[in-house]
Amino acid sequence: MRFGRFGFTYRFLPSKIHLRVMTPNYESWSKEELIARLKQLETTKKDATKSIHIHLSMSKKPFHFSSHPKRKIAIKFCYSGWEYNGLAYQNGPTPLPTVEDVLFKAFVKARLVDENGGLDGCGWEKCGRTDRGVSAAGQVISLWVRSALPTEASSSPPSSAQPEVASSDSQSKVSSTPDDDGTGALSNLATDAVEDTPQNTSVPSHPSTKQELRYVSILNRLLPPTIRVLAWSPISPNFSARFNCKHRHYKYFFTSHGVDVSLMQSAANLLIGEHDFRNLCKLDPGKQITNFHRCVMHAQINPISAESDKDNRLYVFDLVGSAFLYHQVRHIMAVLFLVGTGLEPPSIISALMNVSPQSSDAPPDSDSQLPLVDRKPEYQMADALPLMLWDCAYADSDVTWQTDDDGTGTESGTGSDLYHQLHSIHQRSLIHTVLDEHFLTAAMQYHPPPPRYFPFSQTRLTPHTLPRSGLGREPVLGVPLGAGTYKRGAKYMPLLERKRLDHVDVANERWRIGRGSKYNLQKQDETADDGIE
Repeated sequence: MRFGRFGFTYRFLPSKIHLRVMTPNYESWSKEELIARLKQLETTKKDATKSIHIHLSMSKKPFHFSSHPKRKIAIKFCYSGWEYNGLAYQNGPTPLPTVEDVLFKAFVKARLVDENGGLDGCGWEKCGRTDRGVSAAGQVISLWVRSALPTEASSSPPSSAQPEVASSDSQSKVSSTPDDDGTGALSNLATDAVEDTPQNTSVPSHPSTKQELRYVSILNRLLPPTIRVLAWSPISPNFSARFNCKHRHYKYFFTSHGVDVSLMQSAANLLIGEHDFRNLCKLDPGKQITNFHRCVMHAQINPISAESDKDNRLYVFDLVGSAFLYHQVRHIMAVLFLVGTGLEPPSIISALMNVSPQSSDAPPDSDSQLPLVDRKPEYQMADALPLMLWDCAYADSDVTWQTDDDGTGTESGTGSDLYHQLHSIHQRSLIHTVLDEHFLTAAMQYHPPPPRYFPFSQTRLTPHTLPRSGLGREPVLGVPLGAGTYKRGAKYMPLLERKRLDHVDVANERWRIGRGSKYNLQKQDETADDGIE
């Protein structure tokens, strides 16, 4: 027997009632019937969705981090800097997400850390801060996370009010507002991050045969492809990703177009050793830095491609030091580009590090007296895109990097998958490079390259012998800043003849009297308000 237009046919049998749903013939329906049918389907969908949400909310169990073992670990990860507004978490809104914000949310979603405690609550520390556009292949953080193994007697995770180790450059907390997916609605892919340890149970006192949580796999399932966790290491409770680091290794990539690499290397050699780098960094009075001495252990330019076209050969500047100042690498590269073009001599590096009569940063083979440069000249730093934090080095006794692989590299979701993901990205980048090269070749058929002025060591020109145009105009110079960006101008003014910034002591004092005093008053008011019940 058939009932109505919706195509429901019932067959009555002695023991069962069978319902067979047939596809309605919508072509024969009127407009009013179709509208009524759509409204019915929408109502049914809303009721079903509401029922699912109610069921999920009723099935959720409260998750108590205090009932689970904790341990302190270090995480090594890489990220594409051009996709993010820098590494460090920011209190206010940013044009792009920050790496720490995305990474912390992944820890929260996997229930590895308690969101309510924020960064401070899990003792979060980073090895080195990278700014917007700067990438990293070996960044390291240390923090307390949930563990599947019994907590050792010597381990004591920090409370949310006072972390075990507080980073001096990370004082803000992550908001306790959950992300769009919520902390309770975990993906099935990350379920092993939650179910390895029973909820609301005491930590067993006897040794456990259970394996540790698969931190690398868990986090990579929740993170975007532009952030990849490479390895993790068990560490001691007093380990600091920042202060236990032996040295940082930065890489800056550039082409030989318009520069003499040998001159750049001569200038880079002068960086090695301990020097005052106040004129080779960005001065930030808000940080109230008074000691600008840093030690550079290695400064070497090496080719990384064997291009037949020497003008476009790819090079990398490897810079290794114990620690670095704000934008120090990009300022150094900007000056090295000036040296490579021939606009500045290699000795400009020594001059910029000669900040006081006691500096004595003159080159060993130079008899000339270096000018005193106690205030930074104005100049533009190099582009951020080619800069990468390559590695953060630690003592072997501090870290033992490990992955989730069983040694074969064939297990799904582990090293094998990670390799294929990054290899795929690299392959696509090579294709983009070839396409861009062909675009340039096509354009050159109608737009020939402009006259070449740099490097002066090859063109035999100087700022005073540059050829003028037919109208007697001075040529426009394009001073390289890295990644195909240039500082353009008709005249070049030597660095030591440019306008100088205020002395560091003057800038620091002005900040203390102005914005610094307002900041301190605001902090005092906040402290006083916290004490009112």
